[in-house]
Amino acid sequence: MSLLTFFKGYKKFAAFFSVLCIIIITIIYNVYNQKKPLPIWSPENVNAEMVDESIRHVAKYHTIADFSLTNQNGKTITQDDYKDKIYVADFFFTTCQTICPIMTDHMYQIQKEIISDDDVMLLSHSVTPVKDSIPVLKAYAEKKGVIDRKWNLVTGEKKQIYKLARKSYLAVKEDGNGDIYDMIHTENFLLIDKKRQIRGFYDGTQSEDIERLLEDIETLKAFGGS
Repeated sequence: MSLLTFFKGYKKFAAFFSVLCIIIITIIYNVYNQKKPLPIWSPENVNAEMVDESIRHVAKYHTIADFSLTNQNGKTITQDDYKDKIYVADFFFTTCQTICPIMTDHMYQIQKEIISDDDVMLLSHSVTPVKDSIPVLKAYAEKKGVIDRKWNLVTGEKKQIYKLARKSYLAVKEDGNGDIYDMIHTENFLLIDKKRQIRGFYDGTQSEDIERLLEDIETLKAFGGS
């Protein structure tokens, strides 16, 4: 066999081997970079300090309870307004001078990112509903650039908000001295899926966590929102 014949055969083999390698590398890349489902959080998996004692044993099937609250425009907001939506929830109060301004700024950043996404909304609960009346929330919303169709700031009966915080969102510490500031809220942002399940906890004061939250929203959408 001449050298020319040998090299022609070698070139064919090299071409085949190169294509095969590209296919294998592509498969490996896709396997390792395939989005994985987000975890589903239940009371048993969360810091007990954030969870009402009556449900700390619950290991699965935990969902956000029905609610009826009032937003910055005086409109009644219920779970139906968030039906078939992915949403980010948090707890704040308008006169907070520590973590709340940072959290609100970050929620505004999320609002900008999801502004054209009809599947995603925001929901912020006041932990001082007596002070955070509708006019107060409206003024705060205008100051912070809240877009009504994307983001509801809600107030209502303190008992209901506290129950939601402790028994649904698992996001608020034990109450304090019984005055209007006794709901010790945290910096947590919660990612809720279309089945009203908790899919992630994020530090609303940290830019890195906001980026992770936005990435997780995309992951959740890749799985149909639940």
